[in-house]
Amino acid sequence: MREPSQIALPLAAHRPAGAQRIVVGAANAAVIEALRTPERWPFHVAVLTGPPRSGKSLLGRWAAGLNDALEVIDDAETLEETALFHRWNAVQQGGTREGGALLLIANAEEETGGWRIALPDLASRIGGSLQMRIGAPDDAMAGDMILAHAEARGLSLPEGAADYLAARTTRSFAAIEALVAAIDRISLERQQPATMSVWRAALEALHGPEQQRLL
Repeated sequence: MREPSQIALPLAAHRPAGAQRIVVGAANAAVIEALRTPERWPFHVAVLTGPPRSGKSLLGRWAAGLNDALEVIDDAETLEETALFHRWNAVQQGGTREGGALLLIANAEEETGGWRIALPDLASRIGGSLQMRIGAPDDAMAGDMILAHAEARGLSLPEGAADYLAARTTRSFAAIEALVAAIDRISLERQQPATMSVWRAALEALHGPEQQRLL
């Protein structure tokens, strides 16, 4: 079985649901590279967005582990805008530790207009910061994500499973995670290994009968 391209994630003993490793692929490689060098960010501030379940928070924790002076604010779109404006200014005025930078992680989908900021001064400053977005996974990354989610669940998948499933599921991080969860659940319910009959049952449960899917 192939090993997914991944980077280690320094987390505490408690781990959130989902993949426990950052899988590197075309969708996030440029983001990961930019996170390594916050000193190059315009105004020392960057904004990270991406699809649901795409690992934004995982990447934020990984980046903070690389740089003790990096402040990470998750779900930044939910914060009071004046407070966020003050945090942006604090970075410019040396209000963080030497070499400090600010990473704002936002759940802002382009389909719904992105991150809508009412405060004009904040909107202009956020707009001038480095914008990073995780894209949709390609075939190779989808396969690696399947393996990563299976590993997190302690689910054993035979050789070829990831390629078979990646070719037949929706190209989204949330769908990939849901597929592995369905395989795990069906395997437990049937009390049998996660073989092809289980994969097909999971695909049908999520996407309908095979003849109705675009393969």
